[in-house]
Amino acid sequence: MRVLVTGGAGYVGSHACKRLAQAGHAPVTFDDLSEGHKEAVRWGPLVEGDLADTKRVAATLREERIEAVLHFAANAYVGESMREPRKYFRNNVAGTVSLLDAMAEAGVTRLVFSSTCATYGLPDKLPLTEDSPTRPVNPYGESKLFVEKMLRWCHESYGLQWAALRYFIAAGADPEGDLFEDHHVETHLIPLAIDAALGRRAALDVFGTDYPTPDGTAIRDYVHVSDLADAHVAALEHLRAGGAPLVANLGTGRGHSVKEVVAAVERVSGRKVPVRHAPRRPGDPPELVADPSYARRALGWSAKRADLDVIVRDAWKAREARKP
Repeated sequence: MRVLVTGGAGYVGSHACKRLAQAGHAPVTFDDLSEGHKEAVRWGPLVEGDLADTKRVAATLREERIEAVLHFAANAYVGESMREPRKYFRNNVAGTVSLLDAMAEAGVTRLVFSSTCATYGLPDKLPLTEDSPTRPVNPYGESKLFVEKMLRWCHESYGLQWAALRYFIAAGADPEGDLFEDHHVETHLIPLAIDAALGRRAALDVFGTDYPTPDGTAIRDYVHVSDLADAHVAALEHLRAGGAPLVANLGTGRGHSVKEVVAAVERVSGRKVPVRHAPRRPGDPPELVADPSYARRALGWSAKRADLDVIVRDAWKAREARKP
């Protein structure tokens, strides 16, 4: 299939492009490069453009003979979303409306959507299933949940075939060294801890040591970015085969605290991670862990690189090799 990958120059999107190409598909990246990197587009062409430009998106869909869309393009910083909610609803929600309008104009009916565990908010119980209540505690999660609701109604009204993949914490890097995590403003724990170990930053800020968790730090389910890429290809194949719309959690089913991640970085690198304690950040739940069993049943997907040391090792190799 010829597949448009919005945000394909970004972290997860670029890994998905590589996996699409390996699976025999033809990815076409659509990205404004505000967060992504041109050098990450190595599997198929890059079309530079703004998702809000419906006519340009529709023209790209037609000219590239696109048969399906993987939709990654979004703003994805929880803290920023608390400060700038309008930006998140403009880019994540209105941008998706523009994409859906363009798809309707071009006759493209399959969409795999990059969603998030932030749709759940503060969980009543763990692990989280797809039937857990969705009560986002930040505008980022709210914007993603709103898009999921739009997709449901577009299926009812227009026959859109869609899958929303609620992934937990994307981590790691391409095991073959082709791609790595490189955000303009880095907020992810593992690369920040690695940079602290490498001396590229004075210390790792640990936001909150008084959570109701065994060691007082927040717990998250870290899933390897290559596993996430595999899941998006599996969801695309599900829709291609006529599968019903779905929402699926992508995680390992096991949570790790901030302190456990720091210990893993120290174990893998043989270096000390200097730590600085800081207050909790608004909008951060104490613990988020997935029940990934539905993805296994519906898509035949499970995390192959679930061991924390494997995730950290791939991230370490990629980040250490980069110039600071």
